[in-house]
Amino acid sequence: MYLNIGGDMAVREKSIIGIFDLDNTSVSRRTQDFLAAAEKEGQVVPCDDLPKAFVLTSEYGMNRLYLTSLNASTLEKRLKG
Repeated sequence: MYLNIGGDMAVREKSIIGIFDLDNTSVSRRTQDFLAAAEKEGQVVPCDDLPKAFVLTSEYGMNRLYLTSLNASTLEKRLKG
């Protein structure tokens, strides 16, 4: 199955490592460093609007970080049901 993460983007459910709220997680220095490193390595897939959350995936040995304008709680509800 796939999870629609906003716009025309969808990711495979079994490739999802985690769904994270940007407001809560970006306070941490470790998360800031992680996001900066992912952007530097070209692993970030941006969204059109102001991002509220990010979805971390790993598939075929490649990590991707999808920014989304949807709330993390909305994504989790879509994933569960």
